[in-house]
Amino acid sequence: MQEQETAKLSDSEYRLMDIVWEREPIAAMELAAVCLECFDWKKSTVYTMLKRLGDKGVVLFENKMVSALVKKEQVDQCEREALLRKAYGGSVSNFFAAFLQGRKLTEEEAVKIRKMIEEVQPDE
Repeated sequence: MQEQETAKLSDSEYRLMDIVWEREPIAAMELAAVCLECFDWKKSTVYTMLKRLGDKGVVLFENKMVSALVKKEQVDQCEREALLRKAYGGSVSNFFAAFLQGRKLTEEEAVKIRKMIEEVQPDE
């Protein structure tokens, strides 16, 4: 799956995928029932979204079963990268500056952040 396609997942598509990732493989009728209970979505809505997600290469919908073709971690990483590019020009330091602006970190939080930074290999 290409990053630009992943960034185009709507909030509703993402919520549907959360259920698929949690329960896959899942029968389409069961998925529709869960979506009705959780989101009050009709079966036709779920099937339309499955068609779109299939066209995007995100799910496999065949023989009345639904499975993810991409992992949640891949989608989440693409979403994070898109946000970083869009809101902060791709700059991690700009992100941290904006995120921490006007906030106080606990000593524990500061230690955790320092450790994460130390574990990252800088680009050479």
